[in-house]
Amino acid sequence: MLYTELLQLWHEAVQAVDTKDWHGALSKLEQISEPTSRTLFNTASAHLVLGQLDLALKALDLTIAKDERLAVGFFQRAAVMMQVDRLEEALTDCIWAQKHMRGNTVIDYRQLGLRFKLYSWQVLYNAAAVYCRMGQWEQAREVLLSASQERGGGRGGNIEVAMESVLKEQVMAPLLVPEDVVFRPRKQDVEQLEQRDFLGKAKVISSVIPNDDFGGFEPLRLQKPGFYEPKVDGAQDSRYMRIRTPYMARGPGQLTVPGGAMVFLFGEEGRDGLATVIHDGQKGLLPMSLLDPADVKMAKGKRENRVPNGIPLPPGLKPPTRPQVQHSAAAPPRVSFTSETPPPSYNTATHALLPASEPPRYTANAANKEHVGAAQGTEASSVVVKVHYTYTVALSIPVDMPFQEVKECIAQKLGQPASQLRLRHKQHGSRALIPLGEEAKPGRSVQEVAEAGRATLWCQNEDPLDNRTILYQMVALYDYTGQGPEDLEFSEGETIDILGEVNEEWLEGHSAGHIGIFPSCFAYQENTNVTQSPVL
Repeated sequence: MLYTELLQLWHEAVQAVDTKDWHGALSKLEQISEPTSRTLFNTASAHLVLGQLDLALKALDLTIAKDERLAVGFFQRAAVMMQVDRLEEALTDCIWAQKHMRGNTVIDYRQLGLRFKLYSWQVLYNAAAVYCRMGQWEQAREVLLSASQERGGGRGGNIEVAMESVLKEQVMAPLLVPEDVVFRPRKQDVEQLEQRDFLGKAKVISSVIPNDDFGGFEPLRLQKPGFYEPKVDGAQDSRYMRIRTPYMARGPGQLTVPGGAMVFLFGEEGRDGLATVIHDGQKGLLPMSLLDPADVKMAKGKRENRVPNGIPLPPGLKPPTRPQVQHSAAAPPRVSFTSETPPPSYNTATHALLPASEPPRYTANAANKEHVGAAQGTEASSVVVKVHYTYTVALSIPVDMPFQEVKECIAQKLGQPASQLRLRHKQHGSRALIPLGEEAKPGRSVQEVAEAGRATLWCQNEDPLDNRTILYQMVALYDYTGQGPEDLEFSEGETIDILGEVNEEWLEGHSAGHIGIFPSCFAYQENTNVTQSPVL
């Protein structure tokens, strides 16, 4: 099947979806002899709207067979599986959707033509909905706690409402991709479907000026006074000009302007043929012979927003210049999964990939059923320690227990090596998460960071820094999302270990087991004293 034929049918099916003609959309999609994963996803969406769940499942099966790493396909199929009461398979699809998120908190599918963002918390939400239907309310609560720790927009109060439903043992409704959100072909490709006449029609060119003595191929010369002159259009009165070809500055005061750019004529043409213009907030000289008048049309409702005196607005603020990429040590090898390998369980860390030597094992009832709460009758000789991890746990430990033993107890509770756990706490009146370093000296106990018989710690799983020196620490002012693979992502309030200064605007830091660069304006330094302390 020709791609142009597929593109035409695909485009007509999307137009039918926009008019809510789902049967018409299906008829167009079924004419595609060689469907793609995106057209099959659209077919499943049409069947869902029409209530044909079995046909929607078949279309989603073919979608995933075409693209085994399409996370949104697993997410959509898990929701349909719940509706047909195939809970084990629905939970498996949720786990595979989380795996194919590849550690990202969000995947934006706009580049593939789907105006939808899949967040990690949405996948966890559907997994909790499966546990509710299984009657495993404790596992559903744990998964929702993990979802509450995820970053990402669009969450609103969904997690809080879902948590209340779980506490009341009410079944949660699954999340789905909206019915009118389908994969669309690229606009550039659709425009190419229209037939174009590249040769055009022959035209006879003649001068409208009487007694015109023009001859040869050269620009029209100025006519003598008294001859008829044609009426000029509105563009001739405009001070906005458009440069025909790119121009490189050749002298002092001249501008370098790309071809087709819009400029504002600030002054008249001089004897040297140069005119003063404004481009991108800069004033300079350009040859008048390269400028053509541009008719700037404006709607009636926008007249009040017109720039006074026709002077263009200054250029917008630009972000700091990114430094050159510095190649750091080789990243650890990624774990490869095959279609025969069963997915990991949700009861492990939500983003941690298992080592290659330990294949992931999947069981629906593998959730950890041990929950240590803060009892109201806590003895005076013990303190309740609340630990924020990918989920939240609480332990009751003796007041005089040293920090090192506390860390080992937490590591045993979380099922992680104690050497890769880092504990932090907040001092009263501070937003910074301070590592428990100096407090780990012999003789120090958890009572020193406890208040009213309670202590709150933050735990991160990260590899120790080898042969790197921490210069000082800073506190994140805002959330920062990386713009490249070399960037360091963090959340507001996190403590960042500064390992080096790239330039005046960028720093190299370490947080949550990751090393990368970030703009220095996103963090501030609470304590100017440089302290090098062991990491607990």
